[in-house]
Amino acid sequence: MFREQTKVTDPVLLDRSGETGPVGCGPILPASGAETKPLRVQVFEHVRASGRAARADVTRALGISPGSASAATADLIAGGFLREVEDHPREPGRGRPPVALEVVPERALVIGMKLAEDRFSAVLTDFSGRHLAEAAQPSAPHRREVDEMVDEIEALVTALLDRAGVALSEISALGIGAPGIIDHDSGVAVWSPLFTERDAAIKGPVEARLGVTVEVDNDTNMLTLAELWFGAGRQTTDFAVVTIEQGVGMGLVLGSRLFRGSRGMGMELGHAKVQLDGALCRCGQRGCLEAYIADYALAREAATALERPTRNMASAETLLESLYAHAKSGDQGAATIFRRAGRYLALGLANVVQLFDPSLIILSGQRMRYDYLYADEVLVEMNRLVLPSGRLGAPVEIHAWGDDAWARGASALALAAATANLLEAP
Repeated sequence: MFREQTKVTDPVLLDRSGETGPVGCGPILPASGAETKPLRVQVFEHVRASGRAARADVTRALGISPGSASAATADLIAGGFLREVEDHPREPGRGRPPVALEVVPERALVIGMKLAEDRFSAVLTDFSGRHLAEAAQPSAPHRREVDEMVDEIEALVTALLDRAGVALSEISALGIGAPGIIDHDSGVAVWSPLFTERDAAIKGPVEARLGVTVEVDNDTNMLTLAELWFGAGRQTTDFAVVTIEQGVGMGLVLGSRLFRGSRGMGMELGHAKVQLDGALCRCGQRGCLEAYIADYALAREAATALERPTRNMASAETLLESLYAHAKSGDQGAATIFRRAGRYLALGLANVVQLFDPSLIILSGQRMRYDYLYADEVLVEMNRLVLPSGRLGAPVEIHAWGDDAWARGASALALAAATANLLEAP
């Protein structure tokens, strides 16, 4: 059975005194001799992931000597990155309360942003990973050139900072998630439904306009980072995220780290071929998975079934809602469209299981409110297609994140960049 989770919200842990305390953010990594980051960065990231940690905890977790831990934490405190706080108070007369370390949240601020075909969303996050503010604006209903995109990004950043009462000079980094095939290393959209041209540079022009470090990646990778830094993936070393919205995306975590492929452009599940000479995909090729289950694919069939033409994304959204209502009311033609999409989704998920054998698959995106796509028969079909036939595949969960979660994942990308800039610099 699917393990369904209808909403993922920011968790808040209670410390042992019963007061709310920082829960931390970032993957909770086991000690590894393969870690190549400087020790001060490892210490800082462990404290941030824990929310609050004593020096002895740092020593055990990283497998280092007490002297090394003390030296690293002293350096981080002097630099204004960590601070000492009273852990849980002891009973009267039992001595000095224990001291723990936590991140100084105001040491850096970052922005995470999701670019989509219908609207852009952004969140402001402090250095501890805590969400401070959010803003959104409608997206221009057409493909655009880079200069127009930079104008839209700047307008949203300005609106977010005005709402939070923060100056642009206080921002250390901006993370951007965009749909399509994104070269993370160069910050170039090799192909995206947002742009008129291929190989559209995003990183350089936005950095030039705003004067902050910018990191760009595929939007599904950003949702995967949201799970890895803030959600169910924090203590899961290997998992996959599959999203169904205007397109179909996939993010993969291996060894508690986001896997992008050798050139940073892997995991394009939506453009994996499921039918030779099949349906036309918006990428220009035929037979892609998303050409059968993405918004525009379902809207194309809905237009035929309901005898209503689609003119734009708003029209497509209305069509899909109408198609779903017809299916739930017993219209077998409408239900068949969703069931067929579910079978194609099962095929895609079976390929994910066969190739990567993840411990968990998370399904997300706007279309997850259509229960036909995650009905029991979809899971049965997925398991039937996996070799050896019928073996139990990875558990599948539904996480109905909103747009702010995608933007929060982009803020994790920005936090990683800000951490490297501030702590790894010579």
